[in-house]
Amino acid sequence: MRARSQVQSILSVAAEDVLGLMLGMGSPDQGSEFSRPPRRVLICPDSFKGSLTAKAAAESISRGIRQVLPKAKVELLPLADGGEGTLETLLPALGGEKRGLWVTGPLGDPVWAEYGVAGERALLEVAQVAGLTLVPPEQRDPTRTTTYGLGELLRAVCRDPIAEIWIALGGSATVDAGAGMAQALGYRLLDGAGDPIGWGGGELARLARIEPPKQRIWQGKRIRGLCDVQNALTGPLGAAAVFAPQKGATPQQVRQLEQALQQWARVVERDLGRAVEGIPGAGAAGGLGAGLVAFLGATLESGIQLLAQHLALPERLRRCDLVVTGEGRLDEQSSMGKVVGAVLEQAMVAQKPLLILCGQATPAARADLAARPLPIRVAALCDRIPDVAEAQRQAGYHLEQMAAWELKKFLARDPIPT
Repeated sequence: MRARSQVQSILSVAAEDVLGLMLGMGSPDQGSEFSRPPRRVLICPDSFKGSLTAKAAAESISRGIRQVLPKAKVELLPLADGGEGTLETLLPALGGEKRGLWVTGPLGDPVWAEYGVAGERALLEVAQVAGLTLVPPEQRDPTRTTTYGLGELLRAVCRDPIAEIWIALGGSATVDAGAGMAQALGYRLLDGAGDPIGWGGGELARLARIEPPKQRIWQGKRIRGLCDVQNALTGPLGAAAVFAPQKGATPQQVRQLEQALQQWARVVERDLGRAVEGIPGAGAAGGLGAGLVAFLGATLESGIQLLAQHLALPERLRRCDLVVTGEGRLDEQSSMGKVVGAVLEQAMVAQKPLLILCGQATPAARADLAARPLPIRVAALCDRIPDVAEAQRQAGYHLEQMAAWELKKFLARDPIPT
């Protein structure tokens, strides 16, 4: 046992020396006071949807990193992109507190929704009130799920002395363009006979007229929609075409929702004077991005950019020697408003080696990263564990082991797998 311990100690020191050489920090034999600086590793993943929160993922990766670099200074910075997990990630940095209340869920049943308050700023998360995780797989149908609960939550928030409201848009089960939210806030969405339409994206096809409420309780408050995508409302990259299938829509329902969103946009432009179809981010959360602009006069912005600013990501990244990030699925969308894309951008600015750990990685995403002028290594759990159910069941353990194994290979300067 003693001999094994000595060997492990020697290997750990050797690994750290290799990292020092890789990062240009000099050899231990050079005698400079900077020849053996503290090793600093920044771990900043997104959540692994369906398996691990961003915090749990960061902790698992940290355990794996420490197996290889036990002397390293490891900093954990769980991230979110404006989707699920934004509240948990951002609220502590703002020094806020959680509150909660019962609201209408995406299927019409009551759900407990939490939100954050920090001074005169409130942070809401759509996933809390209309999230896909709130709908059993066999009941997922975006033609009838609603954002009504978000409107109820906004009513409660607006009663407090709040000056600014941030709404994280990702992770929704809906494609109703915020119609349910608007109904809860007093908007009358009427059909050709002057009767109110029902809940769900499918009902938007019947929309003929919109009547704003006389009292707008959100007036005077700055409302910011935090987007995790930049998709437009309609078209081949719109809310229905891209996101409705992920929420349970059949091909026929996708076509139905596309037509319904187009009808909604026409009525909004005529009755509210807002052209929203082509706005970047309008398609976020099933068109809720467009709904925030149309009904509340909100602005839309990148969720990860706002989080990066408030969590001081650029400054933290500049102080580290190695960056580790990750997410559940690495694909072409990852560089468009997502956590991994933002971390990659900052790593390239600071010229920091980057290790990306994920559940799955598409060939196109791997090829894109391989072409970047930066030491990058990509590793996917599915390459090690083909059984997806097993990988998800023990995701924390497998991520920890993959982090250790891939870091060792990264230190040996293996090429990025393709």
